[in-house]
Amino acid sequence: MKRSLILLLLALLSTAAAVGWQQWRGAAVDTALVEDTPIAHAIVVSGRVQAPNRVEIGSVVTGRVSRVLVTEGDRVQPGQPLIQLETDELKASLAQALAAEATARTRLAAVGELSLPQAADSVAQAEAQLKFAESDYQRQRALRDQGFISDARLDDAERQLAVARSQATTARTQRKAQSASGVGAREAEVRLAEAVAARELAQARLAQSVIRASVAGTVLVRTVEPGDIVTSTRRLLVLASSGETRLTAQIDEKNLPYLREGSRAIASSDAFPDQRFEAQLYYVSPGIDTARGSVEARFRIAQPPEYLRADMTVSIDIEVARKARALTAPAAAVRETDSRTTMQRVVDGRVESVPVTLGIRTAGRVEILSGLAAGERVLTGPALPDGTRVHAR
Repeated sequence: MKRSLILLLLALLSTAAAVGWQQWRGAAVDTALVEDTPIAHAIVVSGRVQAPNRVEIGSVVTGRVSRVLVTEGDRVQPGQPLIQLETDELKASLAQALAAEATARTRLAAVGELSLPQAADSVAQAEAQLKFAESDYQRQRALRDQGFISDARLDDAERQLAVARSQATTARTQRKAQSASGVGAREAEVRLAEAVAARELAQARLAQSVIRASVAGTVLVRTVEPGDIVTSTRRLLVLASSGETRLTAQIDEKNLPYLREGSRAIASSDAFPDQRFEAQLYYVSPGIDTARGSVEARFRIAQPPEYLRADMTVSIDIEVARKARALTAPAAAVRETDSRTTMQRVVDGRVESVPVTLGIRTAGRVEILSGLAAGERVLTGPALPDGTRVHAR
């Protein structure tokens, strides 16, 4: 009985001692050391692979598709045939235009080889008739003056002279019109120019029956098949032109102060998250998208991986600040209010709030510019009243 009482007393004393020790030590809390470590601040955003240019291919002539020579994913070179249209009607139009041009050339040649000599002969004949009429008039006038003929005979000779003069004038005008600089030659030249233009148009339309690539690139979209009727308003193919691969992203405007052209970034695609590649920020839009509250940023990729495709979704880590040595603590230790920023450190087993000034912030750690020193221990769990006795868990 006595022994049992002693054991009970010992147990009560042990329990009391344990409780007292626990109360003296305080509650167990999560803490972390303030350390001198490297720190880097990065902004993580979602973006897309942007093709250098998207070129929409269409037809400038209306026609029926005979053959489609490419499909999605094909790489093409400038001038490479992509689509062939039926050409029967276009070839017939060209033959018609060639015939019209030949006719116009013949007409122009006839002006110099036939019309001009005929006009010259007409002038010679008209001038001979005029000379004869003038001589006859003079003779008739002399006979009238001598009384051998009447005035009526002289009037007939005068009419014949006027007709001869008119015919000579007309013949000279026609000869001038048929000369190399005359209106007949000019008209023939205009007709020939119209025929040449029509022939060139027919040739151009026939050439346009083969739709070719304007730039080097990759076929992204094909919306045409053999037998389709195409017009000038229909999109047939979409090419992503070859060139520098870039990324584009919409970044929350609150991060605008951190964005600097030339900043380094690390990106990875959602499809290949383990294959990361470097990028560089080269453009920040001067305007803000008010609907989304974001700013557009663009990135260059010096060595793009082969798996990248236009419009592929990527994750981009933009490094906006880095220090090789900085006083840092876990971000969970920061207590922020409207008026100040503090952390709670543990000094001699008790909690004490300390105002701090912060620098670089990351998702996991923050830089401490003032307020704490290396080696001090700060609370990372819920805030406690100052003076509370605690011990590190």
